[in-house]
Amino acid sequence: MRLHRNLVFTVIDSLNAIFNEGIYADKAVEAALKKDPRWGARDRKFVAETIYEVVRWKRLYNEVAETKDHYSRENLWKIFTVWAVLRGIELPDWKYFANAPVRRIKGRFDEVQTVRKIKESIPDWLDELGSSELGKNWDKEIKALNIQAPVVLRANTLRGSRQNLERNLNENDVETTVDPKYKDALILKERKNVFRTDAFKSGLFEVQDASSQLVAEYLDVKPGMRVIDTCAGAGGKTLHLAALMENKGSIVAMDIYAGKLKELKRRAKRAGAHNITPKPIEGTKTIKKLHNSADRVLIDAPCSGLGVLKRNPDAKWKLLPEFIENIKRTQEEILNSYSKLVKKGGKLVYATCSILPSENENQVKKFLASNDEFEFIKDNKILPSESGFDGFYMALLERKK
Repeated sequence: MRLHRNLVFTVIDSLNAIFNEGIYADKAVEAALKKDPRWGARDRKFVAETIYEVVRWKRLYNEVAETKDHYSRENLWKIFTVWAVLRGIELPDWKYFANAPVRRIKGRFDEVQTVRKIKESIPDWLDELGSSELGKNWDKEIKALNIQAPVVLRANTLRGSRQNLERNLNENDVETTVDPKYKDALILKERKNVFRTDAFKSGLFEVQDASSQLVAEYLDVKPGMRVIDTCAGAGGKTLHLAALMENKGSIVAMDIYAGKLKELKRRAKRAGAHNITPKPIEGTKTIKKLHNSADRVLIDAPCSGLGVLKRNPDAKWKLLPEFIENIKRTQEEILNSYSKLVKKGGKLVYATCSILPSENENQVKKFLASNDEFEFIKDNKILPSESGFDGFYMALLERKK
């Protein structure tokens, strides 16, 4: 690989915005990719993937470069040098790479491989938390969470079958594979900007991780049911529910953020999902009005997001231990409050994109201990080390008749 000055400068500028100005990595990448319309797919791929890789391995590269967690422009060049050397990229004759300590970088990299928190590039507190909750399994889970996530599509069956979508994409040079465990999923062989395809504009698919695609199916919905998605956000799982229900029945899509529901409306129109009613949560009254009204309720609860570090490495550095403690209290409150929306004989799914038992099975056990109206049916723990996809948890509960 040959390094190009304008691309590398864009990467350095973006890292400065992320590490020194608090800009979120996805926003920095988005801005970077708009910088030069002449860039081709390979240039754009280099910029996006290099930014994310340096963010992912921030602590490791910082240790190897010996930059003492201080991200001056000079140090950002040193960190970038580490990235390039560890990938075997020949350094060009630029002043920023003058006297680059190539042998020292390789030696230092080998030295730190015995320290998990440095080797896997995570904060001390996160290493301690993962180890205390997952024990010896933490090693393989954090290793798996540091592998870049594949791009997965969910065929929108309201617009056509997965087979038709596969053919359509193939004709447009987007190659995909299937995994029999995920009936509507197509996995991209190579990362591409699928949002520019006619198939996307026509609503034939959504981009949705394979693990996430299992959540709506877990709710056991049928056409004609009344379903409430209590934390709908921009609606990835809501749209999947609409497809599983064949546009029959009704879905009330709720969220405390009205802006996200506007995005859901836009996406629903493209997907041809007509049975969704967005409803902002404006207080406890909104919830009380819907008590005992739903055949099915989905609680895709706010969580630490530790299961999706593959696609969101920035979260490692933005998360704080107190946030996780607070979110666990929120999960408990939401589960107690939103479970009241389920009719007798109806079902509820509690789901998170976390791999921590304290956010998952422990929350369900606590809820069942104080809510004897509900019984546990089954749960599913999806671990990144086993699936190769995001980490998720889902539990199916039933309200007794």
